[in-house]
Amino acid sequence: MNWKEQRIPMPIQKSGRIPAIDQFRGFAIILMVLVNYLSGIQTIPAYLKHVPDIGMNFPDLGAPVFIFAIGLTYGMSFRRRRAQDGLPAALGHFLRRYLAFIGIGAVITAGQTLLGRELELMDWGVLQAIGAAGLLTLIVIWLPTGPRLFVGLALLALYQALLDCCWLDLVLGSQHGGLIGSLSWAALLILATVMGDIYQEPGQQRYFPWISLALLAGGFLLAFLVPVSKNRVSATYDLITLGFSGAIFSVFYRAKFNLGFFSAWGRNPLLLYLAAFLVTGLFALPGGAGWYILAPLWLVSLQMLALLFSLSALALYLEKKGLIFSM
Repeated sequence: MNWKEQRIPMPIQKSGRIPAIDQFRGFAIILMVLVNYLSGIQTIPAYLKHVPDIGMNFPDLGAPVFIFAIGLTYGMSFRRRRAQDGLPAALGHFLRRYLAFIGIGAVITAGQTLLGRELELMDWGVLQAIGAAGLLTLIVIWLPTGPRLFVGLALLALYQALLDCCWLDLVLGSQHGGLIGSLSWAALLILATVMGDIYQEPGQQRYFPWISLALLAGGFLLAFLVPVSKNRVSATYDLITLGFSGAIFSVFYRAKFNLGFFSAWGRNPLLLYLAAFLVTGLFALPGGAGWYILAPLWLVSLQMLALLFSLSALALYLEKKGLIFSM
């Protein structure tokens, strides 16, 4: 496989967007919105909630799928900005973007605390984890694909070794692994940028689904030695979710779906993610446990439909107006 820095541009729309990535990003953000909504409800089955420690349920895929979507375009976007505006401007743009993720995440976790949501010892939400991972990835994003692959795997192995010997209690005492867990999220994002490079080279695309399945299988095999755990952000968790995300994305781009619904969500993912907290807050603010925290399943279903309908209407409106909000 050719690991050179040169890239063959993917076929894109006149707007400069890649439909398959927009659709996958939309799928990722919808998954995250639903997972966040369900996380505050106690009446849903355990298999629809995050696993407390070892093991993995479907909701545990939310954040990694979105990080994978970021990784698909991180390298391409960095190279384009560096070519257009120069290296200092490109670095400044991504530095501001991922610091903003951390800042917005801090506001959200503070709001969750005010609403009485039970958080861990350290309020380190998913946006903070993404922001820290993005900053760490920025250090190596300029590297060619091969060296970046080595850095991602080496960082993941180093994190797992230190987790096993020294960091487990600290990591388990925080949401999403806390600051220390950011090393593993960064490894996941770095490896996702490698997958993005492979996707962007038409001559290498045929390998993409097989590499995804190999990562998935490797994660399951490694699970005999290393527990799968979102809370620990373990190496097996990273490999399994990376392989899963790649396999799902392979379906999107190989099947050439025309899913305008997902595309609309994928054009403004962060804005819709933030709007979801406002809508969910309308369910949580009335205060009655039976309205949200202890809501019966029929009410949960109605609230989920209202959440998706309102946000989808916003997504389609923004798309119709040609509005794209980005940092």
